[in-house]
Amino acid sequence: MCVCAVTCEEEASVPLPEGLVLVEDFVSPEEEALLLAAVDWSSTNDDVPAQKALKHRRVKHYGFEFRYDNNNVDKDKPLPVGIPQECLPVLERCVKNKHVNAMPDQLTVNQYESGQGIPPHVDTHSAFEDTILSLSLGAQTVMEFRHPDGRLVPVVLPGRSLLVMTGESRYLWTHGITPRKFDVVPACDPQSPADVTPDPGIYSNLTLNKRGTRTSFTFRKIRHEPCRCAFPSACDNQGAPSAPSASSTSPPSLPCCHADAAHLEEEYVHRVYDAIASHFSSTRHSPWPRVCHFLNSLPPGSVLADVGCGNGKYLGVNPEVVAVGCDRSSALIQICAERGFQAFVSDALSVPLRTASCDACISIAVIHHFSTQERRLAAVRELMRLLRPGGRALIYVWAFEQEYNKQKSKYLKHQNREHPGNHSPTKNTLEDNCSPVDEVRDVGKVTDGKLSVHTNRTAFNTQDLLVPWHLKEGKRRGEEESGECGKKDKRKEKPRKTSGNPDPSSGFDSNMSPGSGQDARDATHSANSKPSGDATQTSTSSLKSESESGPAPVFHRYYHVFQQGELERLCCQVAGVKVRSTYHDQGNWCVILEKDKSINAM
Repeated sequence: MCVCAVTCEEEASVPLPEGLVLVEDFVSPEEEALLLAAVDWSSTNDDVPAQKALKHRRVKHYGFEFRYDNNNVDKDKPLPVGIPQECLPVLERCVKNKHVNAMPDQLTVNQYESGQGIPPHVDTHSAFEDTILSLSLGAQTVMEFRHPDGRLVPVVLPGRSLLVMTGESRYLWTHGITPRKFDVVPACDPQSPADVTPDPGIYSNLTLNKRGTRTSFTFRKIRHEPCRCAFPSACDNQGAPSAPSASSTSPPSLPCCHADAAHLEEEYVHRVYDAIASHFSSTRHSPWPRVCHFLNSLPPGSVLADVGCGNGKYLGVNPEVVAVGCDRSSALIQICAERGFQAFVSDALSVPLRTASCDACISIAVIHHFSTQERRLAAVRELMRLLRPGGRALIYVWAFEQEYNKQKSKYLKHQNREHPGNHSPTKNTLEDNCSPVDEVRDVGKVTDGKLSVHTNRTAFNTQDLLVPWHLKEGKRRGEEESGECGKKDKRKEKPRKTSGNPDPSSGFDSNMSPGSGQDARDATHSANSKPSGDATQTSTSSLKSESESGPAPVFHRYYHVFQQGELERLCCQVAGVKVRSTYHDQGNWCVILEKDKSINAM
């Protein structure tokens, strides 16, 4: 174990999500050894429990198999092997201690190596009853719980501990494990009530804990009646979007409140980028010339924050500045780390950096993913908070006007250039303002508040829309775009391959270190299209326009495309902001802002 002291100014604790209970030392070391020995990972017989070799972890199902193709279990087809006998004394103790009312009949065993994780998810409501039991064996890890309103609660899971999820913590909060090799944990157990957990972000006397191999036993009971939980907005039995099927292509509605907006972005932005991270990164390697010009104009020693840094392609443009990036996608941040960049997971609305600590900020193709005017304004305000007085920020957003000053953007022209006279979709040559996909169909304009699905390489007919992304065979770096700062990129790299079947996990870079990405089936399942348990499912964000036997899944990302003048008007609503310049750059509206020198803090 590597132990390094991490200090912080204040000590705090945060309440556990309602309905969440952590019981340490629930099983003895002897019971732990028996349980681990009961799982035979080497067996290949057809009569053994369903076993999956997922891209970044191993999984076994007992009792009932969780089906990744339809995000549920076949309740009429139990597996030949039920829950192992070695588990029964543990489960009987759970019933006796009233952690669960009835004996579970489904078990999912996941084995994680150091550096591996699972994306944030909610177990499918229609598949399983309320209580979920998760027994952690082997190495300690940190599981993060997130509320739809953005609240984050990291929970340290020691080896041999039992996690009980009921009610709100089971039905509403997502839970996941960020893929990394070290966790920040308290150096010693705090003397705190049982219903609170230390927040590693603000807790004093912290240490780095190196992860080892962890095996989780997740016990659930199959649901045979429709779910009638108290969280209908997250329930597939009560109107929330169910997992997609070959005929399920209904887009979501425009958000009408903060909670709806956060949920829409979670489904159609955050989960999508985690699922497509490697494929997306393989098309995002050439910094745009005018962004390069901004970065290279910064004085040596300047502190730069790239908010929404993606794979970090702008972090290394100017080696004379101190650059740090953040992004909501843990999978993209892992790619940044593999490339040696300083980056961390963070929401663009709440960046954990000191006020007025940055000389410059950039936000490239980020703010157009926020689904309400208030949230877009909050994103600009957060950029200004980070800037010191006199600091500058560069913002790029996708433009509604893809034809400007009688010139079509490359986004529109590219179709005709590669396929003259043919209006079928083509491959991407652009950076952040388009997706390298072949669009299947356009479902039309907004109707009854529903978002439209955009037809790529065509003019926009609405400002709020879903842009498709087909997860398909990766391209070599340099094949799709011009190189660094406008020069041809001639670097030779291995192709980033993806499978030809609908498994989104195929989109992750096979050249990344083990655990650096996540199986995308994890990132895309559940009642709300959220992934499930330590098992997995598929997302409504991958509204499918192909059959399950088609070549690749289609993911949909939410965008608000900006009309001329809209970005400037948005920025001018923030106190102390001066718009220094504005321009249209290949289908993007762009502004350079300056924080008033008389503003000390925001």
